Amino acid sequence: MVKILFVCSGNICRSPTAEGIARHYIQTGGLGGLIEVDSAGTHGYHVGEAPDPRARKAAQQRGYDLSDLRARKLHVSDFQRFDLVLAMDRGHLEHMQRMCPEVYLPRLGLFMSYARDSELDEVPDPYYGGPKGFDAVLDLCESGVRGLLESVTTQA
Repeated sequence: MVKILFVCSGNICRSPTAEGIARHYIQTGGLGGLIEVDSAGTHGYHVGEAPDPRARKAAQQRGYDLSDLRARKLHVSDFQRFDLVLAMDRGHLEHMQRMCPEVYLPRLGLFMSYARDSELDEVPDPYYGGPKGFDAVLDLCESGVRGLLESVTTQA
């Protein structure tokens, strides 16, 4: 079982979107016994809250259900628990590197490094923008999740 954690700032936009897409692909691809996913935020701004309504709406329009997800804060224990801890942008990665025990640093990375059809290496924060930003996040997360699952399943 490969355990993957997606990380953004408050765990209400980008990382739950990646988690929801990954859960969908894992379920429809019959990978449930091979891969487990979760998401967290570097900060506890929204602990216990559902994903942003705009993220849920955009995801729902593409057939992804984020309704059962709730925001949580990243904990030091996550670095031991998860095989991959993937940041949505460099700021998150730097935050994770500062709090991660040295032995687990190789588990950290940028989520978009797995995307095969995008030149972007970060997922931009859609929080202060309009609906198009959430659609762009979905596009990037779909690409990143496809590449990530391909990478994980070929290494298994």
